[in-house]
Amino acid sequence: MPEQIFNQTKHRENCMYTELFDSFENAENLGGKAWEHAVALDYLNTTKIRDCSIHCFHYQQMFECFFKHILETKSEFGGYSKSHKLNKLLEEVIGQTNLRTDKSKYYAHLIAITVCAEEYRYNFDIDCKGYFNTVLVCDELLKELIKFENCPCPVDAATDF
Repeated sequence: MPEQIFNQTKHRENCMYTELFDSFENAENLGGKAWEHAVALDYLNTTKIRDCSIHCFHYQQMFECFFKHILETKSEFGGYSKSHKLNKLLEEVIGQTNLRTDKSKYYAHLIAITVCAEEYRYNFDIDCKGYFNTVLVCDELLKELIKFENCPCPVDAATDF
């Protein structure tokens, strides 16, 4: 892929994931693991790596760890499935916590991130421009999740975010 296309799609310099997860810095839980992937993403955003699949891998891992952290801390039983599929984990979060969001807005994008991360594991090329467009949408969900996680809402309280 020509470098100018990559630089246009690599818009992430202004969105610092580490800052979003600052309350989880070095925490010894899944939120802390999400923070570690956020640090990796911010570092990758400063490099000239052309293949954005490594970014996708860490982005998927950050989301997976954070979904599971929310399930562990905000659901009634504190458990989560073994799934790594982000769309399924969003359904679990919505079904087991008080998070209320438009899952249809994010569903296909979360599937795309999951598939992209799987392709990284098998060294397939991905469409970086399409990937970063998907990230823009998923970043909105990430901000909703962080706001929800910071809410001291009890499990049985109905809350819209």
